[in-house]
Amino acid sequence: MPRGLFIFSSFAPTTTSQRVSDDTDYVQRRLVGSLVGALCAVAFGAALLPFRSHISVSTAALVLVIPVVVGAVIGGFSAGAASVVAGFLVYDYAFIPPYKTLNVGATQNWTALVVYVIVMLLVARIVDGLDTARTEASRGREVMRRVSEVSELLVGDQPVDELLKIIVSTAQTVFNVPGVSLLELEEGRLVVVASAGVPLSNEELHQLDPHSGLPIRVGTAPGSSTELRTVALSSSGRAIGILAMSGVPIEDTDRALLNTFANDAALALERAKLREQALRSKLLEEADRFRRGLLGAVSHDLRTPLATIKVASSTLSNRAGLLSREDTSELHRLIEIESDRLTRLVTNLLDMTRIEAGVLTLRPVTTPVAELVKEAVGAMGASLNEQRLEVMVPDSLPDVDVDPVLMGQVLVNLLDNAIRHAPPHSVITVMSELRGDVVVLSVADQGPGVPAGDRETIFDRFTQLSTGGRAGLGLTIAKTFVEAHGERVWYEEVPGGGARFVISLPRHVDAASQ
Repeated sequence: MPRGLFIFSSFAPTTTSQRVSDDTDYVQRRLVGSLVGALCAVAFGAALLPFRSHISVSTAALVLVIPVVVGAVIGGFSAGAASVVAGFLVYDYAFIPPYKTLNVGATQNWTALVVYVIVMLLVARIVDGLDTARTEASRGREVMRRVSEVSELLVGDQPVDELLKIIVSTAQTVFNVPGVSLLELEEGRLVVVASAGVPLSNEELHQLDPHSGLPIRVGTAPGSSTELRTVALSSSGRAIGILAMSGVPIEDTDRALLNTFANDAALALERAKLREQALRSKLLEEADRFRRGLLGAVSHDLRTPLATIKVASSTLSNRAGLLSREDTSELHRLIEIESDRLTRLVTNLLDMTRIEAGVLTLRPVTTPVAELVKEAVGAMGASLNEQRLEVMVPDSLPDVDVDPVLMGQVLVNLLDNAIRHAPPHSVITVMSELRGDVVVLSVADQGPGVPAGDRETIFDRFTQLSTGGRAGLGLTIAKTFVEAHGERVWYEEVPGGGARFVISLPRHVDAASQ
């Protein structure tokens, strides 16, 4: 089963105390309402007493409606009924002849008292009903607000692990339970993967065990506040998980909110899982593309030097006695050149592994540009014998703050790229200059250049060129190392034919001059 078995733990002692507290509040409201209503009846009766000879019996009855309304508003119908009793006594004692007694006397006075009681009870019921309706309307608005907030939390683009934490913390707050635990089914057993508040007890975990054989009620119908209850989470007719609670909310609106929450949670969890599955598929596709590209690039870069080394070594081994000294020296030079090329390829592969692993570390040092170029040219060794190298680095150039190892590898890769594409005995130019306030370093060759359609992607990993070949790892690594310095690398066309690759370098700024 996919992750997403939700356990909402609402323990019996706490739930019972909460309900006892609610019952206590309700009793207190009734007592306060009854007392306030009775006091109001006495107070209004005392206020009307001086005007008894000037008002009618019906007028006094109308005034005594007010205590009934006050009592019903504060304490509900029962408090309103108590206020009716108090009003009845005040009405009979002070305003129904004979006065200052509870004797009623004439039949019409009985009629007045009975009508008063009936009307006041109806008024108490209506006022209580209006107050209840107002409370329910307010609660309904609060429920809708909570549903909206919960939905907003669940529909966000959250990873599955983060979504699980949001679900348990939100459930604990919305349903006011002391503990919420999220479980998933692994190898036939429920395992807690996220929790908020008080964790599940061993007894509850055992009851939720699919193999325990203990009964668990299903659904959100009213029931005991102590029994373990489960609610199915499903989306598009497919089971996503199980929502289990110790009891369910008392109010109908809370139970409806629970169902809504369960549906939203199921949809959100399914959506997050589908998104993760899509991401994993994309990553697998990217990894497969990287693997295929790496194999293509490695085979592309390995084929020529290995073939050259194989031929040269075989010739030296099988025909050593027939070769002149010059031929032997040339074959040794070829082996050295191609071995250096293979070494650079292995270095690039190791660098690519560091980049993919995210462990590339920058260690900038203040370095003269001429020193960078000198070390890179020296690292090329005998590879430059077939081309003539021109280096133009003015002594007046400011120093740069770079990692000399990484930036040296950038320059070696650019030189290697130029050597591979430049015709024999042509000129490769390494030049550094100030363009405005920016120090730039370029490597130019007299080769065929880069077709216009490939110039935007030439630095991308394993790019398939329009000419049919592949871009090697060197340019990709050069771009990564340069951008790690916060700088950039780009391509420029050389007038008359050829290619120029240019990098910007971070200029050293003396702190004392700032």
